[in-house]
Amino acid sequence: MAADERSSVTEEFEALVVPVLDSAYRTALRLAGNQAAAEDLVQDAALLALRGFGSFRKGTNFKAWFFRILMNRFYSDYRRARRAGTPVDLEDTPELYLRSRAEAAGIIGPDDPADAVIDRIDTELAVAALDALPDEFRTAATLYFTQDFSYQEIADVLGVPIGTVRSRLHRARRLLQRTLWQVAEERGVVTGPEVGS
Repeated sequence: MAADERSSVTEEFEALVVPVLDSAYRTALRLAGNQAAAEDLVQDAALLALRGFGSFRKGTNFKAWFFRILMNRFYSDYRRARRAGTPVDLEDTPELYLRSRAEAAGIIGPDDPADAVIDRIDTELAVAALDALPDEFRTAATLYFTQDFSYQEIADVLGVPIGTVRSRLHRARRLLQRTLWQVAEERGVVTGPEVGS
């Protein structure tokens, strides 16, 4: 490849990658858990994306393509190194967990008691709850809730069928209800009587 052609490809890549770097970093931070690891993850993904830029189809979703590289890098380098999470039993979390806890605590929202709880939870608490999810649920939920990716985009990024994305997000929502309540209780945002598990 000639120097002019290489320069043109690099400029084209930079024009596409720069706008997604901030959201990629925020996602990497949620996944990796610390600033240095997140920076390394994004840097590695950017280098891999530049090397593989020839495989990117112009006119398609660059952000989804880049996030797939980011996720693959996370899974290959960081997930293996992390301690395996404890198995999650969704039977411990009923479908309307947050609503039932809010009602039991006497928190009444205008239309939905869960809305009143969510209104009391700041971004930091929501992020802590999201971070507490097991990896497979956290990655799908992070892409959905923080990056506004569609189910299909998440499926493309994670390399899984769309049905798997739906299942993971359904389970993530159930787990988030319990986790949000626990985090809110731990931080004194809500208090109330204990409802049966």
